[in-house]
Amino acid sequence: MTRFTPQQLEAARDRLVPDVTAGGLSVLFCGINPGLMTAATGLHFARPGNRFWPVLHLSGFTPRQFAPAEQEELLRYGLGITNVVARASARADELSAEEYREGGRILAEKVARLGPRWLAIAGVTAYRTAFGEPGAAIGPQERTITGPHGTTRIWALPSPSGLNAHWTARSMAEEFARLREAADVPDRRTG
Repeated sequence: MTRFTPQQLEAARDRLVPDVTAGGLSVLFCGINPGLMTAATGLHFARPGNRFWPVLHLSGFTPRQFAPAEQEELLRYGLGITNVVARASARADELSAEEYREGGRILAEKVARLGPRWLAIAGVTAYRTAFGEPGAAIGPQERTITGPHGTTRIWALPSPSGLNAHWTARSMAEEFARLREAADVPDRRTG
């Protein structure tokens, strides 16, 4: 992966990163917002300490661990990626509650239009704020999003950020696997 100077990373602040989406996905994964490394590369979950890609494989969603540069491959497996808040920042705590709420509104419109079976928000705190659900816990949510293609269920996942020390890659993979099973996605791990 390319090394960036602090100045190059800072220049990526507020950059938008295109979604990896298509209609009718099994699961649309949703990050909190792009980090500066993601914005600099244009690749989701690109920071080396982020555990999204390893956990996606450990949980059986992918046959091997993909690199961020292979993000478009997810579409072959009925998976996609978006974010609650589109703008990049160094840390999620730089985002305001209003940005989360507006991001939740935009996300709900996007999900209604695309019609994935599940929206998996990787960050329960982001879900709570964006959707006004302060008591939400990790796991399936009662809230759904309905659009012309049907109803999308929501699952709150732990954030795969390296800053989320409460969850190990293994415990995160167990939660992601619970979602995979609920979404009726086959275990794709090889060997």
